[in-house]
Amino acid sequence: MPASTAMVHVRVDEQVKVQATETLAAMGLSVSDAVRVFLMRVIADKQIPFTIAAPNAETRSAVAEADQISRKHRGRFATGEELFNDLEKNCSK
Repeated sequence: MPASTAMVHVRVDEQVKVQATETLAAMGLSVSDAVRVFLMRVIADKQIPFTIAAPNAETRSAVAEADQISRKHRGRFATGEELFNDLEKNCSK
């Protein structure tokens, strides 16, 4: 006798659905297949199968510093070599 099934309805942004569907199709999976795999891993592992964590104080500080640097410098480079030359020039200051 086949197992009974139940529907799971999830609301997501349309672009998320489109991009996920394309990505999963490239892996040979449907969105339904991926959800089934996810739920089976939750059951088997008794946890979400990936880490969900808020950034700690050190990470938040580093992100804020990076944002400040990027607003201040706004460097744009045509090549990687130009970027590395600029980095070397500014590291010696």
